[in-house]
Amino acid sequence: MNIVERVKNILFNPKNEWEVIEKEDTPTEKIVTGYLLILAIIPAIGNLIGYWLVGYRVAFVGYVSGSFSYGIRQAIIGFITPVVAAFVAAFVINLLADSFGSQKDFRRAMQLVAYSYTPALVAGILMIIPSLSILATLAGIYGLYILYMGIKPMMKTPDNKVTGYFVVSLLVMIAATIIIGVIFSTLFISRGVIGY
Repeated sequence: MNIVERVKNILFNPKNEWEVIEKEDTPTEKIVTGYLLILAIIPAIGNLIGYWLVGYRVAFVGYVSGSFSYGIRQAIIGFITPVVAAFVAAFVINLLADSFGSQKDFRRAMQLVAYSYTPALVAGILMIIPSLSILATLAGIYGLYILYMGIKPMMKTPDNKVTGYFVVSLLVMIAATIIIGVIFSTLFISRGVIGY
């Protein structure tokens, strides 16, 4: 798997790319180490630069100069959160497969989640300017469309159950990302938003 081609194809032609992915027999470890971890470096770099060199705005406080230690903490959170959230979301999506007449297969669920995170991870570079984080969020919304396109081929979901499975999967992915993000933020940022 060529990672650059995969990113390009999943972003610009997801319907066809899901058909290609569906035929692949890539092990879960390779999906994680050869794709997800590599793309997770992008928001980590964006967070490091943005929260270290550029600085950021805090509500009711104003502009705050960045610090290296805060940038490192944000980079760690930006790297770990999507990876752990992908495992949690794939586990739950796979667990729910039977309820939607779909085929249980953790590897395919991980492919579905990892490739659906692509737009948000690529847009993570925008964190270089923390105030542009809303654009990374919008990219994440496009990732939900990619998720929708992938549910049927990856999980073998019947046509009449795709929308329901998508909605539940969408809620699982959003909840996993938020909860994991909050947990890691609490662990790594103990001195508050302005702390060094």
